[in-house]
Amino acid sequence: MPIVNVGQENSGSIDLYYEDHGAGKPVVLIHGYPLSGASWEKQVPVLLDAGYRVITYDRRGFGKSSKPTVGYNYDTFARDLHKLVSHLDLRDFALVGFSMGGGEVARFIGQYGSKDVSKAVFISSVPPYLLKTPDNPEGVDGSAFEGIKTAVKADRYAFFTEFFKNFYNTDQFLGTRVSEQAVQSSWNIAAGASATASLACVPTWLEDFRKDLARVQVPTLVIHGDADRIVPFAASGQRTAKLVPGARLVVVKGGPHCISWTHADEVNSALLSFLKEEKKLELTTPA
Repeated sequence: MPIVNVGQENSGSIDLYYEDHGAGKPVVLIHGYPLSGASWEKQVPVLLDAGYRVITYDRRGFGKSSKPTVGYNYDTFARDLHKLVSHLDLRDFALVGFSMGGGEVARFIGQYGSKDVSKAVFISSVPPYLLKTPDNPEGVDGSAFEGIKTAVKADRYAFFTEFFKNFYNTDQFLGTRVSEQAVQSSWNIAAGASATASLACVPTWLEDFRKDLARVQVPTLVIHGDADRIVPFAASGQRTAKLVPGARLVVVKGGPHCISWTHADEVNSALLSFLKEEKKLELTTPA
């Protein structure tokens, strides 16, 4: 099983499980909460067919990665990602983050710069700053996140059942764009996550990524559904596209949070088109 060591907790090592397939320019796919790298199954074959090298991995606490009780913050998540790309000796790679994964994209560039990153993609992502504050009036009231934490503490399995209804907007798309079995599979993956991670990741959604986004100096694509009930478009994707100079925004009309599944054709088309564009679109620093 391919793993990279990213730390230690007492007598146990903290290892990330990853998959590395194909050849060509690398594309690193970073999953959302509470899933794993397997959630990219509608994107991986399309990217491989287009000639890319595709890397997915499971965030600490999720999927097949180690499940420590420490390190659930974006500085650590970005460091984990940095250790993975260093382990694989990646250069000129694209970073694609879904939901929570968009936080890794932002913080990775904020911490390590854009030198080796060719492009950045945010899909239904949490940046720039979800929490409503005096200097961030477009954010979401903090009580909503406190309610989530309470529900996860009380019974995370019951919480996941309700969560995935809004993850896929099942009242609209169940039986058409998403099957009961696909929703159940997501629940199964979530149930296998660390109980610690399931709770500890919730407050990380309130991270302020505005300074990180200011450091993004590569072509950037933002894809977001305008019916996202988990990460509201107006509080996230719409603003991220405005904060990153030259960023392109693709709005999926009627799209829920998990547009990478329910609207995979639209997401894949936008993603492939963006990745194929030549470097002439890259930002240049004025002389």
